[in-house]
Amino acid sequence: MTRGDGANGGGGGGGGSGQHQGAGKLPRKRFYRARAHSNPLSDSHFPIPISPDEFDLSQHYPRYFPDGEGESRDGDAAAPRIRFADVGCGFGGLLVGLSTLFPDTLMIGMELRDKVTEYVKERILALRASNPGKYDNISVVRTNSMKYIPNYFRRAQLSKMFFLFPDPHFKEKNHRRRVISMQLLDEYAYVMEVGGIIYTITDVEELGEWMRSCLEKHPLFEVIPEELLKADPVVKLLSTATEEGKKVARNGGQTFQAIFRRISLQKE
Repeated sequence: MTRGDGANGGGGGGGGSGQHQGAGKLPRKRFYRARAHSNPLSDSHFPIPISPDEFDLSQHYPRYFPDGEGESRDGDAAAPRIRFADVGCGFGGLLVGLSTLFPDTLMIGMELRDKVTEYVKERILALRASNPGKYDNISVVRTNSMKYIPNYFRRAQLSKMFFLFPDPHFKEKNHRRRVISMQLLDEYAYVMEVGGIIYTITDVEELGEWMRSCLEKHPLFEVIPEELLKADPVVKLLSTATEEGKKVARNGGQTFQAIFRRISLQKE
């Protein structure tokens, strides 16, 4: 099992500066700065659950799993489960925005960079302390989503997955590092329920075309019509909730979205 790596735990981070934050005081990003991107194919050392049954949710959502019930209750069909995953969550802006929009839904950010993960942990703890009863449904874990998605989620568990402003990996030889690919979409489709939605956005046109092309070619995803997207409150957050999205907006940049629905095949 994995312990101490959630918003309620103390390990797994790399900044350490958050230990000096007062209760309810938001951490300052300048203490947690890291490289914009990491190599997802390199080996990193952090605890990984062997299976979703070993993912201790009590460390992430103590309000929902009191007294360390995360492991025993998560095997129970009646126990709450994580439904949203923000892959490469950065500084957690989307999680914070989604938390109040879906207050009864458990969601998690998955981030490879240790200092950034530590910042998000401290941010969530500060928000919980200053807003009692709120933000208990979000957490973060340091992990490599390109390698370990099935270790955290069961089949058809997730209803939403987010890939916001991922590393474009411009060089053709590095395209295998991209977080959206035909192979990885197989894994994402496995953990997503039928009808679940995958959201992608980038300010790099070539990457936007790449992600859309992969999703269009995959037999388990279909594009959501624009008229339906207008009624989805999540869509607006894609370009406004994250630090990267705000930077693109300040600079007058253009964004490229690809939003698709998980569909079923008779073979399933």
